[in-house]
Amino acid sequence: MATATVDAVAQEGRGLYRALAWRRILIIVGFAIALAISFTIDIAWGPARYALTDVASAIVAPSSVSDKIRVVVWDIRMPMALMAIITGAALSLAGAQMQTILANPLASPFTLGISAAASFGAAIAIVLGVSIIPLATNFMVPVNAFVMALIATLIIHFISQARGVTVQTVVLLGIALVFTFNALLAFLQYVASEQALQSVVFWTMGSLTKATWEKIWITTAVLIFALPLFARHAWALTAIRLGEDKAASFGVNVRRIRLETMLIVALLAAVPVSFVGTIGFVGLVGPHVARMLVGEDQRFFLPTSIMAGALLLSATSVVSKSILPGVVFPIGIITALVGVPFFFSLILSNVRRSW
Repeated sequence: MATATVDAVAQEGRGLYRALAWRRILIIVGFAIALAISFTIDIAWGPARYALTDVASAIVAPSSVSDKIRVVVWDIRMPMALMAIITGAALSLAGAQMQTILANPLASPFTLGISAAASFGAAIAIVLGVSIIPLATNFMVPVNAFVMALIATLIIHFISQARGVTVQTVVLLGIALVFTFNALLAFLQYVASEQALQSVVFWTMGSLTKATWEKIWITTAVLIFALPLFARHAWALTAIRLGEDKAASFGVNVRRIRLETMLIVALLAAVPVSFVGTIGFVGLVGPHVARMLVGEDQRFFLPTSIMAGALLLSATSVVSKSILPGVVFPIGIITALVGVPFFFSLILSNVRRSW
């Protein structure tokens, strides 16, 4: 009798878990459909708007539309729309893993100064023409961005490991890094030539207008490189969310996984920033949306975070073209306007919990 009861409870538990898993899968599929719609609208909208049917025809069968539509879709708008998706996915994934390993709901490449460090590294290459790594002169902008982002990441990592360091301390450290690298960036702007200054201002605002197919492939390669590494540690990363002591009791090497994750996060944050400039709050908002919908299980949290960040930046790209007819606003301005209220709500919710 007791055995039958246990089997019934176990069967009911498996049924509930399967239902929950299917619900999470449907959420991911819903994000994918919404992303496809946003991507199509992003290509259709601009100074000259095209019907969605024309855009779909240009994508599926380019020879069936006029040369003008084909050039606008494939050479101008397609790179921008794809760059928005890839950049949003990379930044959201970076923010999700920073929040996981630091146990910090306010962590993201933007709020902890990694994006600011990457922008400063890119500015060194643009203004001074100096490559931090001498052998990388042909790719000194993305390489400089990565090196400076890596330095900021390692600073955060090692200080977060010190005894007695709290979540609030890490946030304050991130704010200090943001101000430090922004001040250094302002100094470079002051001494820059007019042409270099225009390029540096591009980084500070964040824009998709200079997206190219080469930049898309590089950013995509970085994202593809990071995904299997995070997927391999999915169980360990989920365990870390239960607390370092519990994760260690399960046999997880917390220190090693945290360091590996921070290095990959630096790469994920630096490469998009080096190409499109500073994009704020995507790495903060995307993971929180995913966490609210699917929870902490990395098997579902990772793909949902990627989808949420990609959809957020793709939709922002659409909004940037819709504010004023014929004007494309820098996308970094729009994400900041969306992200700041969300950031305030997170701070206030944490204050209430601390009371």
